[in-house]
Amino acid sequence: MGLFKRLLGEKSKSDDKAPSKERSKYFPEQELPTDEKFTRNFSKKGGKFLYCLNWEEVAEAFDNILLENDWYEQEVFCMDSALIKKFDGYNLNFSQSDKSCFVLSQCESLVASNGAILLCSNQIKEKKLSELPANIIIFATTSQLVETISEGLHLIKSRSNKSIPTNITTIQDFETGDEKDFMSYGSSTKNLYLLLMENL
Repeated sequence: MGLFKRLLGEKSKSDDKAPSKERSKYFPEQELPTDEKFTRNFSKKGGKFLYCLNWEEVAEAFDNILLENDWYEQEVFCMDSALIKKFDGYNLNFSQSDKSCFVLSQCESLVASNGAILLCSNQIKEKKLSELPANIIIFATTSQLVETISEGLHLIKSRSNKSIPTNITTIQDFETGDEKDFMSYGSSTKNLYLLLMENL
C-alpha cells in the first residue's frame, strides 16, 4: 500500500522523517562538465596539464617547462608564425627540422570524451605524428573544448572557407608504458604538455 501512495504522490509522516538517500552504485554516473571530463581523461593518459588565467601565466608556465627539461637554446619545430612571435623571448631556434628537441603548436580542438588533442595540416602540414619529435607543447584556449571528435571535425569544416584541411589526426597516447589497447595501435607515444588559457 505504501508503494502506491508514493507513486500517486501522497507522502506519509514516516517518509518526511526518512534520511536522504545516497546515490546507488548502480545508478548511472552524473555527466561531468566538458572541461572537467577533458582534464580527467587527458591527465589519466599521462598528459601534463597547465591551466592559465592569462598570458602572463602562460609565459611563466612555458618558462618552467623549458627550465624543467633543459630546453633553452634548443631547436623547436614550429610552423605557426603567430606562436613564434608570442614565444620569441626564450632564446629558441624555431625551425621545421625533424631533429628538433620539441614541437610548439596550437591545435584545432581538445576532445573531452577521450582526452585527445585534434590536429590537422594547419598545425603539422603533412607530417605524420611518428615523424614529429617525442616532446610536444600545445597552446590552446578553453573555447577549443569539444565533447567528441565529431564535434571537433564539424568545427574544422565550419572554419574552413574554401577547402577542408588535410592530415586530420589526434594525439591521444601520452604514456610511455608498454600497455596499449587496439585503439592506440600505430600511434606514437608523445610527452605532451598542454598550456590551456582561459578565454571564456
